[in-house]
Amino acid sequence: MAEILSKISPKHKGVLCIISSAFCFAFMGAFVRLAGDLPSVQKSFFRNLVAFIFAAVILIRQKGSFLPQKKSNIGALLIRSVCGTLGILCNFYAVDHLALSDAAMLNKMSPFFVIVFSALFLRERTNLVQTFGVIVAFAGSLLIIKPSLANLELVPSLLGFLGGMGAGAAYTAVRWLGIRGEKGPYIVFFFSGFSCLVTLPFLLFDFHVMTWQQWLVLLGAGLAAAGGQFSITAAYKFAPAKEISVYDYSQIIFSALLGFILFSQLPDIWSFIGYVVICGVGVAMFLYNNRRDKNP
Repeated sequence: MAEILSKISPKHKGVLCIISSAFCFAFMGAFVRLAGDLPSVQKSFFRNLVAFIFAAVILIRQKGSFLPQKKSNIGALLIRSVCGTLGILCNFYAVDHLALSDAAMLNKMSPFFVIVFSALFLRERTNLVQTFGVIVAFAGSLLIIKPSLANLELVPSLLGFLGGMGAGAAYTAVRWLGIRGEKGPYIVFFFSGFSCLVTLPFLLFDFHVMTWQQWLVLLGAGLAAAGGQFSITAAYKFAPAKEISVYDYSQIIFSALLGFILFSQLPDIWSFIGYVVICGVGVAMFLYNNRRDKNP
């Protein structure tokens, strides 16, 4: 197995990891929805607690350090943790109040925000075509959000969009940390621990008693989230966003199937058009970047 993996290029490893993360995150969203009427903060705590334990066990088995590789990485770890925590809380609220595919699609604005934030903070250059793609993707998100006072789902839609922005900022920090040699398990460990500490006070003051079924479902959400976190962290360490981000949209397919099978959810026509616009832009940008790399 090690020999096979050694022959796979970093880009292809990144693709496999990002599809794996999409699959895991789709199941995480389904489990969060199945957990029922619990506060998003409570769901977030247990989701991150499982990931924290999972990451700690891996660090112990690998005899890794519970400190960052460099002191200069602490700032990026905090940015990744703050933005990631806000992104999760917004995404969980959207998952509870929107169709699974709508919430997943708004969260999948994150690759476009990764491109924007990478250009701003990592100096990864973008050109006019990529900038135009980001603008069109934003327009596609408006078809899902449907910004109108008559839209009863406006608030969860906006929070879902902000969740995608938070995830984009978090993954940009992951990219920065990966370039500077920070290990994936430690990034997940730090983020999950930070998120648990931040949400713990809210949990103590407003804990909702859970049934054993809800405990099991949240355990499943935590395991799926851990798989998604490790996969997405590895993906952005293997390759830059512009090369692999398009494959992240496979989560929409997984989420739509789970939403239909488990909750009989079907997106409306405007949301469907928004999916096509955003996914179409993602595919077009991917093809454009590949062509440009072959013909500099």
